[in-house]
Amino acid sequence: MKSKAVEDALNNQINEELQSAYHYLAMSAEADRQGLPGFANWFKMQYLEELAHADKFFNYVLERDGEVKLGQLGAPEIKDKTPLGLFEGALSHEQHISACIFKLKDLARAESDHATDVFLEWFVSEQVEEEANARGVIDQLKMIEGNKNGLFMIDRELSGRKPEEDE
Repeated sequence: MKSKAVEDALNNQINEELQSAYHYLAMSAEADRQGLPGFANWFKMQYLEELAHADKFFNYVLERDGEVKLGQLGAPEIKDKTPLGLFEGALSHEQHISACIFKLKDLARAESDHATDVFLEWFVSEQVEEEANARGVIDQLKMIEGNKNGLFMIDRELSGRKPEEDE
């Protein structure tokens, strides 16, 4: 690894991604508890995506001859357990992850670590998509204003999400 600062930041991002996966797993359990299997599915697929993201960072550190240092995970905290609250929490969380990626990209540039800078481009694009996906469901939930028929339809739509092929 070219820079200790970049290696440390990449290791921190591995932990952020694993924490993110843990957070989505808790959200999936909460949605399932509420009898919303489609929501539970969406959050479970997000959990799998976050694990794949952590794995990308993990493998990258090893490919660069760095040392992987896994950190401790904290218990996920879900503040608003309503369907809208769950997705607002997801959006807020994705915005946090975006900020982490941007900070990491800035560090790679400051350290003239061109390989890491290029590696992070995929994550920048992915975060745009992650935020847009969460925002889209929030918009739908606001549109139905708690209407149970609308909630049923959104839940049904979310049940169709499948694992990503190239994660």
